[in-house]
Amino acid sequence: MDFWTAMQAVILGIVEGLTEFLPISSTGHQIIVADLINFGGERAMAFNIIIQLGAILAVVWEFRRKILEVVVGLPSQAKAQRFTVNLLVAFMPAVVLGVLFADLIHEYLFNPITVAAALVVGGVIMLWAERRKHAVRAEEVDDMRWTDALKIGLVQCLAMIPGTSRSGSTIIGGLLFGLSRKAATEFSFFLAMPTMVGAAVYSGYKYRDLFQPSDFPVFAIGFVVSFIFAMIAVRGLLKFIASHSYAVFAWYRIVFGLAILATWQFGWVDWSVAHG
Repeated sequence: MDFWTAMQAVILGIVEGLTEFLPISSTGHQIIVADLINFGGERAMAFNIIIQLGAILAVVWEFRRKILEVVVGLPSQAKAQRFTVNLLVAFMPAVVLGVLFADLIHEYLFNPITVAAALVVGGVIMLWAERRKHAVRAEEVDDMRWTDALKIGLVQCLAMIPGTSRSGSTIIGGLLFGLSRKAATEFSFFLAMPTMVGAAVYSGYKYRDLFQPSDFPVFAIGFVVSFIFAMIAVRGLLKFIASHSYAVFAWYRIVFGLAILATWQFGWVDWSVAHG
């Protein structure tokens, strides 16, 4: 492993960790940054699976007490049972649609221009959602009904379009469906666990031939870096939303997306083909 390969792993690990749980699309940022630093091909697909696991491990660690509480209480506590049912209900739409359409989406939509357009559209929707009057019905995740979970699960499917953002879809969807900002954010984190693990296991099995022992060092770097920066992002976001709206993320999406579209429109960067 040469120095530049190690740096590529660090850069993409930082990008994954910082963006996975913020409503700005980690997949979109990965596509754009990987394109810029010439990190592509089949090896990159395997690498992305590993760094996503690093990010999800961070959120599992951050919410370990709640997870343990649910696991211990599942046999006898109604609250734990309801929480588990809500997660399963919200998780299922992504499973069904992911199995049916993941390959088509990856083939036709995984490009910087689609990402940029989705960033802008998603940012505008976020601004609209934040500016409308919120009627909060569920202050905590334990106050959610299964119908709330189903709605959020359906909205999460929009994130199959790169640039949309899984966390952005679920958080803004939660706000629109009557969850408090705290409940919507935390449920987005919890829903990420089965969704991302399921996607990683599915992709890992499907592309198992891409994992080579010689790639272990670069994968390990990406995994550790992603874990560290995802932990920073999760803790920072929870503190931030206690007293702020998501408008800053919306404006970031819009500006970033428009910048990509401008460089494409004026021919400054050829986003139509991979640089690697």
